[in-house]
Amino acid sequence: MSTKRDFYEVLGVSRNASSEEIKKAYRKLARKYHPDVNRDDEKAAEKFKEISHAYEILSDPQKREAYDRFGHAAFDPKNNGAGGFGDFSGFDFDDIGGAFGDIFDMFFGTAAGRRARRGPQRGADREVRLDIDFEDAVFGVEKEIEIYRMEKCEHCNGTGAEPGTGVKTCPSCNGSGQIRNVQATPFGRFETVRPCSRCRGEGKIIEKPCSVCRGTGQVRKARKIKVRIPAGVDSGSRLRIQGEGEPGPYGGPPGDLYVTVVVRAHPAFKRDGYNLITTIEIDFVQAALGAEVEIPLLGGGFYTLRIPEGTQPGDIMTIKGKGIPHLHGHRYGDIKVNIKVKIPKRLTKRQKELLAQFYDGEEKQGKKGLFEKFRDAMG
Repeated sequence: MSTKRDFYEVLGVSRNASSEEIKKAYRKLARKYHPDVNRDDEKAAEKFKEISHAYEILSDPQKREAYDRFGHAAFDPKNNGAGGFGDFSGFDFDDIGGAFGDIFDMFFGTAAGRRARRGPQRGADREVRLDIDFEDAVFGVEKEIEIYRMEKCEHCNGTGAEPGTGVKTCPSCNGSGQIRNVQATPFGRFETVRPCSRCRGEGKIIEKPCSVCRGTGQVRKARKIKVRIPAGVDSGSRLRIQGEGEPGPYGGPPGDLYVTVVVRAHPAFKRDGYNLITTIEIDFVQAALGAEVEIPLLGGGFYTLRIPEGTQPGDIMTIKGKGIPHLHGHRYGDIKVNIKVKIPKRLTKRQKELLAQFYDGEEKQGKKGLFEKFRDAMG
């Protein structure tokens, strides 16, 4: 008794299904069980073989009629006298990755049957991190970085062959890098193309590989590259340097180098967009009477800031146009100065008397004086 499953059951269609229904069922199952889609499933190839076998029979009107009459016996080589078709001459179901890979690609338009192509290819991009000081981010700077990447082997000049030896044409593919095979299937004759295994698709064979690069034509080397950091760059900015990535295979263009900038913290300034934030400390006499104080600037020098009389703790004063330059323009941000008033912990007897007199005078006028404002502000 045959152990083969019923072909209609394999495709999941009824015995009176139309040819269009059979084709639709086959395509649905082929998408699901094709080995190129299920590379980790060992049973997928067997399942796909069974599906393809069933479709080969049921899609052919004559073979379907014979199957409906005699079942699987119609295709048993031992039963040719029963009107069977014998075995499938010229049809290799084990070549799943060959003809059926092309069929799958033809039917469904996927990359399952796509073959490797030689030719110039763009090199891979590289990415590095660059730490810079706060001042360098504000004013801009030029830095030199060192990266490791693949370079042409100088020993063999990139040929991959040891100097003094030659490179010959691959005898298996005659230099094409591809092996072509024409196969007869129930769907017709199909041509498959695979990379040559002998030369790995190169079309040439190196008689003696280079002793330095081992036949690759490339070696890993350190390379120093100058990077221009624009003024106003912020931490996390990504700079692109064209053509400084990995070289392209087969003479293709190189990739790009991306530099991610990380800005170190500053002891006196913080950044808020294009503004700089800083804090200064004055005593309560300067706050009460007003004063002029020197504000240090990034890059050197000072700015004379006028503190108006009656300045309160926590007031913020603005120095226009002394902040960070805009990346795309000629404008500058500001410096925001946070005022912190220092209250003395110890006073002389004379200082206490003067403050008491000042406080009494303010009380007699019936209004809250500066001393009381300081007392309330400081809790």
